[in-house]
Amino acid sequence: MPFISALIGKPVADVNGERIGHLKDLIASLRGKMPHPEVVALLVKQSGGSTVLVPFSDVAVLVAPAIPLTRCLQEIVPYEPDEHDLYLAQDVLDKQIIDTTGVRVVRVNDLELVRANGHFYVANVDIGQLGLLRRLGLARMAQWLARRFGHKVRSGIISWDDMELLPGDQTMRLRVLSDKVAELHPADLAEIISDLSRVESSRFLESLDVETVADTLEEVEPDFQASLIEGMADEKVADVLEEMAPDEAADLLAELPKDRSQELLELMGDEEAKDVRKLLAYPVDTAGGIMTTEFAAVRPNFTVEQAIASLQEAADEVETMYYVYVTDSEGHLTGVFSLKDLVLARPRTPVAEFMHRRVVSVKLRDSQDEVARIVAKYDLLAVPVVDDQGRLQGIVTAEDALDKIIPTAWKKRLPHLYR
Repeated sequence: MPFISALIGKPVADVNGERIGHLKDLIASLRGKMPHPEVVALLVKQSGGSTVLVPFSDVAVLVAPAIPLTRCLQEIVPYEPDEHDLYLAQDVLDKQIIDTTGVRVVRVNDLELVRANGHFYVANVDIGQLGLLRRLGLARMAQWLARRFGHKVRSGIISWDDMELLPGDQTMRLRVLSDKVAELHPADLAEIISDLSRVESSRFLESLDVETVADTLEEVEPDFQASLIEGMADEKVADVLEEMAPDEAADLLAELPKDRSQELLELMGDEEAKDVRKLLAYPVDTAGGIMTTEFAAVRPNFTVEQAIASLQEAADEVETMYYVYVTDSEGHLTGVFSLKDLVLARPRTPVAEFMHRRVVSVKLRDSQDEVARIVAKYDLLAVPVVDDQGRLQGIVTAEDALDKIIPTAWKKRLPHLYR
């Protein structure tokens, strides 16, 4: 199967054998449901310097010392590209792509074509050393030397349908990111973003839906979040902030210039903005500053059946449901129980009968160090935060409590048990 590095530069001749120029690029179409782009035209640079797009239907043989056409140049009706087409050398070769299987950003060194039913398709992407050596005309020599000295030239072939083009500013519009990229874990998307430049990262985020952007931003540090959304439209940033956990949104807004932070709060929905403003009112290194207002709470007179129904209704709005807190009509924290306690209790049992009444909690102004100490001492996945009157205001997850203690590199390797 040919690689385009072996085709670019080959002479192109008309039906009479008269040379009209050389192959400068191949155009492939992304139309339809076919996972592999089909070669639909050749970009031929003529001897005078001008170019012509030759439809692939006018090509007699693609893989030949000189590429012959089936018509005279004057008889060729030039191909007209559209938004579904790619110039393979210009738009893909040497560009960064996402390897969706290995979850990494890699560079394209070559492209492999395959012939099927008289048509050529882009089958594979070469990201390895061999592809680069092939481009330089050194592949055979390198392979010979490798065999001679007992080494192996690394080949890095991935299927076209296992990669994703990054959004760019090429004249021809590249396809939007596919579902397989959006379905990657937010931590994987965050890692991909970290491998890109700021401009590329911003374009990448712009191509994702709001919910995916929010989940992805929550996986990176607030100062990096701020740089990523710097050029994003305020309306979209506000939508993203609404999708983020309130504590994450507050951390991000705290990193932005005050004027823009206020503008974004004005664009957010009233309820979401209210929660974020509440968190921004406390220093960032206190329980109030690192807590989230999304928690699970029920009344003490609820039966198990009623508690389950209430939790099901609130599931989408709760950050963690490992613990369920019990509050009275005025919001005072009176107890806590786990999902295990709930599942093991009989359906009509009031939660007041099995809840734990001695609840470890912290105050709004307690330092993050104190919160971390409490979490570590009592081996908690989350700790409730109360005001001076004992009313439940939020919770601090173990991850947020230990944020200052555990290095970032370690945190990324820890399981998110409480999410």
